[in-house]
Amino acid sequence: MDILKNFEKKEMEYMRLQRQKMGVDDFELLSIIGRGAFGEVRICKEKSTGSVYAMKKLKKSEMLRRGQVEHVKAERNVLAEVDSPFIVKLCYSFQDDEHLYLIMEYLPGGDMMTLLMRKDTLREDETRFYVAQTILAIESIHKHNYVHRDIKPDNLLITRNGHIKLSDFGLSKSLESKNFPDFKAELVDRSTKPAAEHDRLSKPPSAPRRTQQEQLLHWQQNRRTLAFSTVGTPDYIAPEVLLKKGYGMECDWWSLGAIMFEMLVGFPPFYSEEPLATCRKIVNWKTCLKFPDEAKLSIEVKDLIRRLLCNVEQRLGTKGVHEIKAHPWFRGVEWERLYESNAPYIPQVKHELDTQNFEKFDEVPSTCQTSSKSSPWRKMISSKDANFLGYTFKNLEIVDEHHIPGMAELKRKSKTANKPSLKTLFETPYPPSENQALKDLLDSPIYSEGSRGSSGSPFSRPNQSQARR
Repeated sequence: MDILKNFEKKEMEYMRLQRQKMGVDDFELLSIIGRGAFGEVRICKEKSTGSVYAMKKLKKSEMLRRGQVEHVKAERNVLAEVDSPFIVKLCYSFQDDEHLYLIMEYLPGGDMMTLLMRKDTLREDETRFYVAQTILAIESIHKHNYVHRDIKPDNLLITRNGHIKLSDFGLSKSLESKNFPDFKAELVDRSTKPAAEHDRLSKPPSAPRRTQQEQLLHWQQNRRTLAFSTVGTPDYIAPEVLLKKGYGMECDWWSLGAIMFEMLVGFPPFYSEEPLATCRKIVNWKTCLKFPDEAKLSIEVKDLIRRLLCNVEQRLGTKGVHEIKAHPWFRGVEWERLYESNAPYIPQVKHELDTQNFEKFDEVPSTCQTSSKSSPWRKMISSKDANFLGYTFKNLEIVDEHHIPGMAELKRKSKTANKPSLKTLFETPYPPSENQALKDLLDSPIYSEGSRGSSGSPFSRPNQSQARR
C-alpha cells in the first residue's frame, strides 16, 4: 500500500510539472553566445534545478514584419517532433507579450565553422567522422518528412565529447506541404535586382583564379562577417533552389557535399567575393567545380563530392540515404555505433557555463518590459499573439531526477503518449481531469449555442496527444 501511495504521489507531482507554465523568470540569464536579425541566443540556468540550457529569444514583431511566422513555427515543430542523438534537443518553448523562447540543450563545444577557422582544413579521416554524423542527423529529419534547407557549418554544433548535432531549423519545411516558399529569396533578389533572375544567375562567372592558400585567406577574412549578416551566404545552396525549381530532400545532400569540400580544402567550392557571383558559380557547377592542385585528396572522396554536387537525377541520396552510406569512401564506418566512437577533436570545456568556444557579444539594453509568463489560454489575445497559438511545449523527458526522484519508470510508461504528432502539432487538449468541468461550463446558460467551437472562443481546442499552449 505504501508503494502505491508513493507512486501516486510521484504521478501527481509529474502531472503538476506538466501543467506548470514556464516563463523567462524561471531562468537565470547568462552570457550571450549568438545574435542575429531576429533575436539572440544565450546560456541560462533553470532556477529550480540548476540545469544549464541555451535560450533562443525571438522578437515577435520582427517575425511578423519579415514574414517569418511559418519559419519560427517550423523550427519549433521539428525540434518537438524529431528525437535523435544527432539533433539538438528542445526542452521547453514558451512566449510572452513580446518574444518567443526556445530552451534547448547547451552544447559547449562551439560549432563547425569555429573549428574550421581554427584548423583551416581537416584530414580525410576527421572529415569522414563529421560527415557521417551529419548524414545521420539529416537522415533523422528526412525520416520525419522534413527538409532542412540550411545545412552549413554554422549549424553543426559540437558537444562536450566532440560529436555533431544539427541545429537551426528556421528554414526547415515539411514535405507534406503543397508549396515551398521562395528559399533565400531575399539574398537572391538583393543580388539580382530588376534583371531576370535565371539569366543573371546563368551568366558564366568571371572571377580571378587564386591559389588554394590565397582563396583560404580571403575566405577566412570574410567568413564570420557573412555568417552574422542578415542576408547570409549562398555557398551551400543547391542550384535547383537558387533557380526556384521544384526541389525536395536532395537539396540537403548538395549542402553536405559543399561542406565536405570546405572541410578538406579550406573554403566552399563556389566561393566568390560577391553573393551573386557565388550563385552564378553554383548554377554553372559543371565548369566551376574544381579541386585545387595543392589539395591532396583521395580518388574516393573526390568521387563522393562530385556525386553530391551534381544534377538532382544523378545526386546520391535522391533515392535514399543508403546510396551515400554505401559509397566506398565510407567503407569501415560502423553507422550503428557512430555516436559511441571517439571524436577526432575534443573541445576545451572547463565547466558547464564555459563559453570559450563561442563568439563574445555585448549586452544590449532592453527598451521595454514584458510579462515573464505566458498569458493564460483563457485570456483574450491580440492579433499579434494569435499568430503564435500553440507555440508552448514541454519536453517531459527533462522531468528527471533533478525534478522528482524515481520518475524514470513513470516516464517510460507515458513516453509514447507524450510524443507530438505532425498533424495536430498546434492543437492542445484539455487535461482529462478538466473534461467534465469544461463540459458543464459550456452547457451552462451563459454560453450561447453559437459560441461553441467558434474560432473566437477560448474553449475551442481540439484533442491532441501532448499538452501545448
